[in-house]
Order: sequence, then C-alpha cells, then structure tokens
Amino acid sequence: MSEEPDKPIMSPVPSSEPPAEPIRSPIRPTHPEGQGTTNNSPPTRSGLIAKAAQLSSNKAASEADGQEPENPEAALDILRRKMEVVANEFGDGKINRAQFNAIYGRYSEQRTIIESLIKRNPDNQAWKQAAAPGHTSFLRQHFEARLTFYLVYQHKMPSPLMMGGKQQPNMDQISAVLKALWTMTSRPKVGLARKEMGNGQWLVLALGEYAVTLAMFMLEPSIAQATLVRDLHNDFERANRKALGSGTRSLDRFVFPQRALAEKEIG
Repeated sequence: MSEEPDKPIMSPVPSSEPPAEPIRSPIRPTHPEGQGTTNNSPPTRSGLIAKAAQLSSNKAASEADGQEPENPEAALDILRRKMEVVANEFGDGKINRAQFNAIYGRYSEQRTIIESLIKRNPDNQAWKQAAAPGHTSFLRQHFEARLTFYLVYQHKMPSPLMMGGKQQPNMDQISAVLKALWTMTSRPKVGLARKEMGNGQWLVLALGEYAVTLAMFMLEPSIAQATLVRDLHNDFERANRKALGSGTRSLDRFVFPQRALAEKEIG
C-alpha cells in the first residue's frame, strides 16, 4: 500500500447506524518511550503466536549475552558469534535499526578493545573486563519501539470502534491518514504499511476488507512488530466477519485481538 502526503481533512462519510462510543481497552503498556514498507502477503500464524515467538527470541538473545569466556580467543569467538546473531535478527526483522546499531556497536567496541589488549600484551588479563557481558539487554529494551496507542476503524466510519494505549491520539493527524486511505483510487483489499510521522513517532497501518487498525509507536517498530499488528488485525476480521459483514456498530458483537498490542506479557 503506497503512502500519500497528508491532505486537508475531509468530513467522514456518515454512518447509516448511529456510531457507538468507542471503548478504551483497560490494558495499558507500562514502559512507552520516543521506511515505509508494504506487505500484502497473508499471515501464516495468529497474532499471539507471533508475539510469543518475538518474546522467545528476546529471551534467547539475553541468555546468549551472558556467556563468560575462559580466554581472550574464546572471548573474540563469542563476540563474533554474537555479532552474527544480531545481524541475523535484523535480517529477520526481529529488531529495528536503532537496536541493531546500538547492540552491534557494543560488541564491535568490545572486540576492538580485546584485540588491542592482547596485541600489546598477550598475558594481560585486562581483556576479562572488556569481555564482561552486560549492557546489551538494556540497549535492546531501550531502543525497542513502544506502542503509544492503537485505533480500530470500520471503513468510512467517522469514529473508532475501539481504542487503547497510554497516550491520547492526535485525532486530526489520524483523520488525515484515514482520509488519504479512503480516497485512494486503487486501494488494495489488504495491506500493511509503516510510516514515519515525525517527533520519533511511527505509524503502522494494517488494512483489511472491512476495517483498519492504526498503531502508533515511539521509535521505529521492527518488521516483527509491524507483522504482529497485521496478524492481530487479520485475526480481528476473521473472528468478527459476520458482525463486520452486517455493518453493525454494537460493541458487544465484537472481540478485539488488538488488545494484545498493549499487553506487556502474554498470559
């Protein structure tokens, strides 16, 4: 789905049925902070399974960071393998660019220091301090994109069906995005897009046949995070296909997998 520049806000198409007031999800993220791509391929797993896989990957990376080498050669070998892991994580879309640059830079700095120390004096034990694990878990969390809010809209409806997150959305900004989406001459049936909105904010938009989910993040979301938004939206359309097909606005007829976006952990 292509991105269009912001345009003047148009009055939304009126609903044939009086819109219900959106319900705020009671679930809130606990630690929020501060290139557009498209993907029209269908999801291969549910949103919650995708989230569980992401959490498992983060745990495995944290455990790998705790390895303690016995000699400088082993330390360098561990660092080389860690750098490969981080490169693969970015290549697989599990981390964003800021996370990659911070973590990879940390490993590269450690490697340079150890190589310099053993070159000067192979018997110098100072390499142990340089090889000490730590910090990368902090860097991974610090530079991870944090959800600020999400909204779920039925197509051409003036108000959201559901909204959640810790921060209040800028509705003028959201209206402009929706106006551009709904006036596209060749809008795809389904799609996924990431767009930088300024001030460190990134919007992920997941489009379906009947509705659209907009999720705003502080910092660039990884491909895995964007894919999670898509998966949850597609699960929303699957679970609510009868209600969406009838055009109802009765909230008691819907379930919202998107609530998982504002959860810290599954369970």
